[in-house]
Amino acid sequence: MQSKYVRYFWNLVMALALVSFALPALAAQKQISKDKVAADEVAAVNGSVITRTDFDAEMSRIHQQFRSTRQPLSGIRLSEIKKEVLENLIDRELLYQMSQKKEIKIDESVINEQLAALKKRFPNEAEFNNALSKINLSEASMKSQLKQNAAVKELVDKEFAQKITISDKESKTHYESNPDLFKQPEQVQASHILIKIDSQADASQKAEAHKEIENIQKRLQKGEDFATLAKEFSQCPSNTKGGDLGYFGRGQMVPPFEQVAFTLKPGAISDIVETRFGYHLIKVIDKKSESTTPYKDIKERLEQNLKQEKIQKEITLYVEQLKEKAKVERFPMDDL
Repeated sequence: MQSKYVRYFWNLVMALALVSFALPALAAQKQISKDKVAADEVAAVNGSVITRTDFDAEMSRIHQQFRSTRQPLSGIRLSEIKKEVLENLIDRELLYQMSQKKEIKIDESVINEQLAALKKRFPNEAEFNNALSKINLSEASMKSQLKQNAAVKELVDKEFAQKITISDKESKTHYESNPDLFKQPEQVQASHILIKIDSQADASQKAEAHKEIENIQKRLQKGEDFATLAKEFSQCPSNTKGGDLGYFGRGQMVPPFEQVAFTLKPGAISDIVETRFGYHLIKVIDKKSESTTPYKDIKERLEQNLKQEKIQKEITLYVEQLKEKAKVERFPMDDL
């Protein structure tokens, strides 16, 4: 069974959204010396080198992902992921080489549009160039990556995506055979007003914060609008939306907050609730009971997911076949 990371990689190949700066550089097109393998070379695919820089860039992205979910990445788990990262870089290079054999050409205007979209993620050109320099990339090398990714995407589209379809019968059978996949848990839509408490706050600072939330509570009790007060006083980013946190299920909020939110009726406002973030006043806007998403509402997305699974399997088989015919060399790494 493929690991979550491997599945993620193939999903990335399928979607091939614009390259983010966390993505690794694709293998540089340089030939291996017959006499010596440079220390920076971790693998070669039909003579094209995958460098340690490529590998480290991808590992950096993986570490960022795990840090964002607060999951540790070490020991056996880290070792396994490193091996998968190397294999995925090899797979990606094989796909790119095949796209070139099939003479897939990417129009320069397409790459320029993608590069422009990337630049829009940054406040200005200087910030964009600074981000590139941090990962040792130039704008020219970034354009090269975009072009390679676009070529791989077109290869995948032509060889697999355009040829695979999902029938109504397939999607309906999958829906009926996996009812638990389409259950929607109980959800609450709530707004809140937060007065923060620093983790190092002393008793007097906590008392001051509590007094502030009490004053807001009194204004609410006099009939003032919750959203208006949230915009004025709440110290949570949700203040721009009048404190609205949207819908959330159990396990998504800190326990004291969640316990109160799921207990209140729509329209009700809580007493002061203390969490590790500070003091809250919570207003429940709406509640949704546990339900099952109707087939008609999920049909299109289900068909897309099933198609993606089929494409993923086809690509996995395709790459294995390419590997059998290719000259793939993996060079020793001290930490692998």
